[in-house]
Amino acid sequence: MNLAVNTLENTEFMIEEIKKKLRMASGAALKASQLNDSQYEDLRDIYEMVAGKSQFSISEIEAITTELGKLRR
Repeated sequence: MNLAVNTLENTEFMIEEIKKKLRMASGAALKASQLNDSQYEDLRDIYEMVAGKSQFSISEIEAITTELGKLRR
């Protein structure tokens, strides 16, 4: 999978992986269809940061969730 390419499939994959890694209960946090092209890179940055860590503090999870919420608007 080439995440450098902006596709709906890649967006959905990254969102699902972020939710799994952060153990987010709410699937409504972000949907791939809510993003536009300019937000793809922001989502990829968040995905790469989340994928690179094995543990998260409460404050980190809150900050990541806040950033994901900004992408949704």
